[in-house]
Amino acid sequence: MWRPDLYLNRPSILLAWLLSGAGGVCVAAPLGLPPVPVPADNPITEIKVALGEKLFRDPRFSRTGAVSCSTCHEPAKAFTDSPLETSEGVNHLSGTRNAPTLANVAYFKQMFWDGRARDLEDQSRHPFVNPVEMGLADRAPIIALVRTDPDYVRMFREAFSKEPAEIGMQEIMKAIATFERTLLFGDSPFDRWYYSGERGALSEAAQRGFKVFMEDGRCQSCHTIEPAYALFTDNRFHNIGVGIQRVERDLSRIQSAWLTARARGINVDKSVLSSGTSAELGRFVISEALDDIGAFKTPTLRNVAVTPPYMHDGSLQTLREVVDFYDHGGVPDATDPVSDFVSGGIRPLHLTDEQLADLVAFLESLTSPAFAGLATATKGP
Repeated sequence: MWRPDLYLNRPSILLAWLLSGAGGVCVAAPLGLPPVPVPADNPITEIKVALGEKLFRDPRFSRTGAVSCSTCHEPAKAFTDSPLETSEGVNHLSGTRNAPTLANVAYFKQMFWDGRARDLEDQSRHPFVNPVEMGLADRAPIIALVRTDPDYVRMFREAFSKEPAEIGMQEIMKAIATFERTLLFGDSPFDRWYYSGERGALSEAAQRGFKVFMEDGRCQSCHTIEPAYALFTDNRFHNIGVGIQRVERDLSRIQSAWLTARARGINVDKSVLSSGTSAELGRFVISEALDDIGAFKTPTLRNVAVTPPYMHDGSLQTLREVVDFYDHGGVPDATDPVSDFVSGGIRPLHLTDEQLADLVAFLESLTSPAFAGLATATKGP
């Protein structure tokens, strides 16, 4: 049986194995999270979760035999590769994006920073053949391995009722996605204070920070909180000025070159992780909408205190740097103003030092018990 507590030496995922008519199970979400959305064509089963975890941790699916999904999404690092700014794949090649946490990824409506994958199943197939991630030329070695490895043969037979010759990428993708849907982390001090009424769960500073978050900071506009749960993301894409400043002067040419390359069938997944200029176009590489230039997906704030550095490019090292960035109006330094387009139209907040410190304290209160012991580097000098 799959044991989530083996990852972090404590139960980190609340699983209620309740049999359904389709032979699946219901996964009980922890405090602060809504029911888990599960595709009708990929019900959760215990054996499928165990299979997905095995695939997730197997480095044999990379060109060098040294990189697995868990390389960039380490359970002991809140399913990130903190403190790397951008992830490293085969032969220590660096990509252009910071690895987002997979904690609570079940609730994300589109995957990757630019939303280029429609769901977890779709997302799982890309890293295998990305030259700067796992580096395979194609997915044939993956299928060959699972069709011949005795453990995989047994597990795929139990999970999908498929014999070796019938196993393909669809089954592999579904197993990995199923495992990832069970990575549920709530029950933070904030959850206990806000949703259970535990008055002593949150420090006075964090309570003041929550007020800043909801009011003067306007953070809840994108990092949403609902009456019964909080995902801390609107699952939308926004240009807040990060990264786009590096290509602003040459943006027209870069935009035009991308549209030409896209019309010729460029591989988006490979390009955005190997080209710094393409990477900064954000959601535009998918939608081709001018409003999406420089726009990236709103990340969840859950466990944010233990997953530095921040932003899609890992360019901000601490939570204090992040709140200062927003306070200055979407620029690293208030003395270095930029255009509304480059800053995403963000306006300065003019928060006091105490408000900024309180806001950081609130963000630190979003850490789930499973990650409470992780080293953090959230405060600036």
